[in-house]
Amino acid sequence: MQGIEFEIDRVVEAPFEEVYARLVDIDGYDKWMAGTKTILKHTHQTSPGKPAVGTTFVDETTQGDMPGEIEAMDAPHSVVFHWWDPTRSGRHKFDGWPTFQLLSTGDGRTLVRHTGRLVPHGLWRLGKPIWRRMALRERTITVDALQESFAHHREDAAPALDSVSSAGGRRHAFAFAA
Repeated sequence: MQGIEFEIDRVVEAPFEEVYARLVDIDGYDKWMAGTKTILKHTHQTSPGKPAVGTTFVDETTQGDMPGEIEAMDAPHSVVFHWWDPTRSGRHKFDGWPTFQLLSTGDGRTLVRHTGRLVPHGLWRLGKPIWRRMALRERTITVDALQESFAHHREDAAPALDSVSSAGGRRHAFAFAA
């Protein structure tokens, strides 16, 4: 399965435990993603209980409903989601694995390392360059919204620096997986 992979780093003005709690609160995404220009319209948890491996959800998007689940978690340090875009026959057009790794910076802030993997199936593979751009855009919007949702957390803090790069202090890396 060939796929598209990328990585985005951001520093969030909150302890990693709080960032983790926000990321695994599936029903809370609507609040901190509101007003972003993403394909996501609404997210809701579809299985009962607190978020855990196997917890299911549905992302309602401009492209249709995309079910998913929490595939792995190491509270409060990392969480891996898996979503898929089903066809009417039940096959998958796409599978995606957004992963968040959280590292304390030692000063009450958190380095969020977001990696994404997108696997298009069948004829959808022909659009890889387009899907790569779209996936990177969507995931960047998500990580930026997460960062912004904590912007008020430390009003007296120095400006947050993301990974050092020539792109405004932000690092984006992506590659086609073999």
